[in-house]
Amino acid sequence: MSRLLDFIHRHEPRGQTLAHLKSGMGAVIAMTLVGGMAAWTGLPMLLAPFGATAVLLFGQAESPLAQPANIFGGYLVAAAISVAIFAVAPSAWWVATIAVGLVIAAMLLLRLTHPPAGAVPLVAFSTHMPMDTLFLVVVAGAACLVGVAVIHHQLPPRVTYPRRPTRPG
Repeated sequence: MSRLLDFIHRHEPRGQTLAHLKSGMGAVIAMTLVGGMAAWTGLPMLLAPFGATAVLLFGQAESPLAQPANIFGGYLVAAAISVAIFAVAPSAWWVATIAVGLVIAAMLLLRLTHPPAGAVPLVAFSTHMPMDTLFLVVVAGAACLVGVAVIHHQLPPRVTYPRRPTRPG
């Protein structure tokens, strides 16, 4: 029975209602900006991974996975690997699965882990998005989301974002 409880136990601490509502509103504003840019430019910018990035940015801003270097780095690594893989391999479903594994390994090796970026090869495969468009979309979308988060976290209740580097010793 205790093993079953391990699966259903909530590990997140209770938060403050105002902070949670602020997080939701920040995500609405950021995603509205991304959607507005999509409508204005005609680019397919409303990608599912950006919704997951918004969860991290506005709900878990202190997480290393939500920091700007991880967001930009993770998306750029994912786009670069996707472009490289699809340039030399057939556009088959199993190639996309290999690309996901390579993206995860590269992000971890480079210490630029951003879990939503792991979905970029699947987006590239399923949408057949031109590769130059893929780079533009992930960089522009990441910039919108991070830009809104920087401003958003200055409002009360304030959150330090991005995190300041910790100094050893």
